[in-house]
Amino acid sequence: MEVLRRSSLLAADFRDAFERAPSDKELVAQAKALGREFVHARLLRAGLAWSAPERAAAAPGGRLAEVCAVLLRLGDELELMRPSVYRNVARQLNLSLQSEAVVTDAFLAVAAQIFSAGITWGKVVSLYAVAAGLAVDCVRHSQPAMVHALVDCLGEFVRKTLATWLRRRGGWTDVLKCVVSTDSGLRAHWLVATLCSFGRCLKAAFLLLLPER
Repeated sequence: MEVLRRSSLLAADFRDAFERAPSDKELVAQAKALGREFVHARLLRAGLAWSAPERAAAAPGGRLAEVCAVLLRLGDELELMRPSVYRNVARQLNLSLQSEAVVTDAFLAVAAQIFSAGITWGKVVSLYAVAAGLAVDCVRHSQPAMVHALVDCLGEFVRKTLATWLRRRGGWTDVLKCVVSTDSGLRAHWLVATLCSFGRCLKAAFLLLLPER
C-alpha cells in the first residue's frame, strides 16, 4: 500500500510539472524516470532482468508516458538504421565493467562529446540509447548495480547540461513535436546526422579514455 501511495503522489507531481513551467529539479526527476523506462525496455528486449524499485514507485503516466513512448520510438528508429552502433558499447569503448567509476566516467565523456556542438532532440535520444546500451552490457556482465549508477549519472548530466535547454522549450513534452510530421525522410535526415555524430563521439571518447587505462 505504501508503494502504491508513493506512486500516486509522484504521478500527481509529474502531472503538475507538465501543467506549468517545470523546475530543474522536476526536469531531472523526469529525466531519470524516463531513463529507467528506456533502460528497462532495452533490457527486456535483450531478454535480461533488472530490479528497479523506483519504477514501481514512479512509473511514468500521462504526458510523461507519452514522452517515454516517443523516446523509445525514436530510439528504435535510430538503432534500426545502424544496429551495431548502440550495441556492445562497452567493447567499442574498450571498457572494463568492473569499476563503477570507470563506467560512469566513460558515459559522461561520451555524453559531453555528443553535445559538444550543441543540443538537439536527436542527440538527447542518442544519449538515452548510449545509457541503455551500457546498461545492457553491465547486466550481461553481472553488474546490475551499475545500471542504477548510470541512471543517476544521466540525471546529473541533464541537470548540468540540458536542464536550461529543456526549460526553455517547455520541458520534455517538446519531444512530442518530433513525431508530428509524417515525413519519414525528414526524420531520417536528423537520425543519420545523429548516427554520424555518435560514431565520431565514440572514437573521441575512446581516445580520451585510453590514457587512463
